[in-house]
Amino acid sequence: MSTKAFKEDKIEAMKENFAKAKVAVVTEYKGLTVEEITKLRRSLQKENSDYMVTKNTLAKIASKGTQYEVLSETLKGPVAIAFGFKDEVAPAKILTKFIKEAKKGEIIAAALDGKLLNAKETQVLAELPSKEELYAKMLGCINSPATGIVGSVNAVMSGLVRAMDQIAKQKTA
Repeated sequence: MSTKAFKEDKIEAMKENFAKAKVAVVTEYKGLTVEEITKLRRSLQKENSDYMVTKNTLAKIASKGTQYEVLSETLKGPVAIAFGFKDEVAPAKILTKFIKEAKKGEIIAAALDGKLLNAKETQVLAELPSKEELYAKMLGCINSPATGIVGSVNAVMSGLVRAMDQIAKQKTA
């Protein structure tokens, strides 16, 4: 395969990722070994995400005309891009945890809904609860009043039954 064809394939693959992604996180991978990058890629893939090491010019070409074009200014030096296809928070969480454990690499920026997030804002994104946690909290809030009503009605009914039981005992005695 010629170099030009390889580059075109790489650009096409990145265009597909940009089209499907809900979030893109740019990281510096300097100092990471191939094994570490592979481990990181596998953990991202478990969360329906991907991690691509790429040339900056190819990434700039692939992102042109998408909501991720804002990342172009951050594509300097040895960078890789993590794409999140299902959850906006998962890639940032995984990358933050990995960088903390490996003590190598760093998050440069992220793009979410066409907005550029710096490293600090991406860290805040990583600290957000996942969708499942938010759904559980929301259901808990919705369920709480109903549970309170049921408890109140149950207490009134229990009190009524006890009172009637006491009256029945007094009349038989």
